[in-house]
Amino acid sequence: MLRQVSALFFEQCLTTCYVRLNLSTPLMTWHPHIYSVWSPFYIKPTVKKKKKIPLFCLFLSHLIPGTQKIWMKTWGCSHNNSDGEYMAGQLAASGYKMTDDPTQADLWLLNSCTVKSPAEDHFRNSIKKAQEQQKKVVVAGCVPQAQPRMDYLKGLSIIGVQQIDRVVEVVDEAVKGHSVRLLGQKKDGGRRLGGARLDLPKIRKNPLIEIISINTGCLNACTYCKTKHARGDLASYPIEELVERARQSFQEGVCEIWLTSEDTGAYGRDIGTDLPTLLWKLVEEIPEGAMLRLGMTNPPYILEHLEEMAKILNHPRVYAFLHVPVQSASDSVLMDMKREYCIDDFKRVVDFLRDRVPGVTIATDIICGFPGETDADFQETVELVKDYRFPSLFINQFYPRPGTPAAKMEQVPAHVKKQRTKELSQLFHSYNPYDHKIGERQHVLVTEESFDAQYYVAHNKFYEQVLVPKRAEFKGMMIEVDIYEAGKHFLKGRPVEDSKPFTPSIAAPLQKGEVSGLIEVSAHTNTHSICTFCSQITNTGSVT
Repeated sequence: MLRQVSALFFEQCLTTCYVRLNLSTPLMTWHPHIYSVWSPFYIKPTVKKKKKIPLFCLFLSHLIPGTQKIWMKTWGCSHNNSDGEYMAGQLAASGYKMTDDPTQADLWLLNSCTVKSPAEDHFRNSIKKAQEQQKKVVVAGCVPQAQPRMDYLKGLSIIGVQQIDRVVEVVDEAVKGHSVRLLGQKKDGGRRLGGARLDLPKIRKNPLIEIISINTGCLNACTYCKTKHARGDLASYPIEELVERARQSFQEGVCEIWLTSEDTGAYGRDIGTDLPTLLWKLVEEIPEGAMLRLGMTNPPYILEHLEEMAKILNHPRVYAFLHVPVQSASDSVLMDMKREYCIDDFKRVVDFLRDRVPGVTIATDIICGFPGETDADFQETVELVKDYRFPSLFINQFYPRPGTPAAKMEQVPAHVKKQRTKELSQLFHSYNPYDHKIGERQHVLVTEESFDAQYYVAHNKFYEQVLVPKRAEFKGMMIEVDIYEAGKHFLKGRPVEDSKPFTPSIAAPLQKGEVSGLIEVSAHTNTHSICTFCSQITNTGSVT
């Protein structure tokens, strides 16, 4: 609808130029590619003699915002991925074409992550590559939000992490060759808000999975963390807005919801509520067979809600899965990190949930080589992994992030950091957490395709990855399988012959690349841009 409206308006603008400039070239013989983009009724004319084409027509599609192809790359966490989905949705709803081919794109939108130095290196290299290919560039995410004055960001347009609802404005201006930087915080009566509206258009990377950010920022001040500089202090979305977003998602065929934030356990402390209250409200909206996955939570805040969290994780429509980063098993190191808990607090969380939620999956993170970490400190972490044998463990070598207190501390030698990372990785790979699952019969929800495209990826109640045969009828279904093989990071399931797949979705899923949340479409500022452009041309009275 938007394209047709824009096409008709565009034809009127071109006709105005044609009449006011007294152009001798008939409108229909202007550059066919330009005209066909805008006219749904276009039929290529037969041209016997080559006509002189006004130069501004040849470049029209590159000058008018809303006609370009955009390639977007996102690094980092699920919160960042959610932001990327919202930005893609708004751009597509405004007429831009999202492409998976960076070489075909007119503009690159780079959505960055500041957690680790390698991620920022990839981001910086992508900017350089885009500029070498003479692509227009807009940057977003935590890197430019935290460090907008970096030399390699000079002259680039920036979308702040709380300004993603204005991505179209920024891209429009970048297309015109202008540099715009929107880095402000959203507030209501002086109170900081969670961010942009949750009902904005979006393009889900996976039409079956909705990622919902429940809050932004956190209450901690970890000495190694750069994300805090970008996302700031805790700001939570109201429960009713989150419930409505979940409800809309299910109406669009979603069968799995991920809740994300920098610390889900801290949710609601700034608005007088808490995480369990939100979760019970969301559970009421989840259709039978659909599932909810809770994101990362730090130990201090989940400690207060262990009883309720155990009940929620036992709910049949909630994955028995929790990501609780420990970072180190040394209290001395945790103190230097300013993590605000001791190792006994972490163990209490894990022990309680393992006791009350049989089979629960606890994922955790560990940093190797934090400044001041001694061999004895590291051995405490090794013993923790030996004792708990975490099935999902993210091992990270410490990288000092500019501007953080940890970057100013005395660093552990690089070779020591590498050796500790290697040792802990070898320990993690020395045990197989899923061997005891072979022979079990499980219900799994199929939502994705494996990286090698040989299987569909499903998850069981404990959010363990189960590979199943790639049959079209399984996608988006809850199916019953017999586990016949176990790897380090996966299980393989054979569908039970007499079991029928169950459809958890209450509506047909959107197609891949389809925009979510488009109830009604209104004209975008493209029409204004076109009108302004044509007005400028007709006022000058000359075209070459």
